[in-house]
Amino acid sequence: MEYKEPMAELLSSLEQIVFKDVPPKVTPAQKPNAFSEFEKLRKSMGLKTAELARVMGVSVATVQEWESKRVKPSSTELKLMRLIQANPKLSQQLME
Repeated sequence: MEYKEPMAELLSSLEQIVFKDVPPKVTPAQKPNAFSEFEKLRKSMGLKTAELARVMGVSVATVQEWESKRVKPSSTELKLMRLIQANPKLSQQLME
């Protein structure tokens, strides 16, 4: 039996719930760049780097690394980011 990280499994399940009624908009050839997604999310939500870091549960330096394209976000981080994109109120709840 393959071991799966519990947090990744939880986020995957949440992603399936959140996006169950949303038709896929992006084909594999058009998949967004993981590096730019975080900056777009942060700016579209009006969050400062420190606020996005807090919501994501990472350091400010990590967010800066993502946005400068030096470090690629993990699949778990990308899933969390997409959940926040789908439900912006989630970021407010995570900041409380």
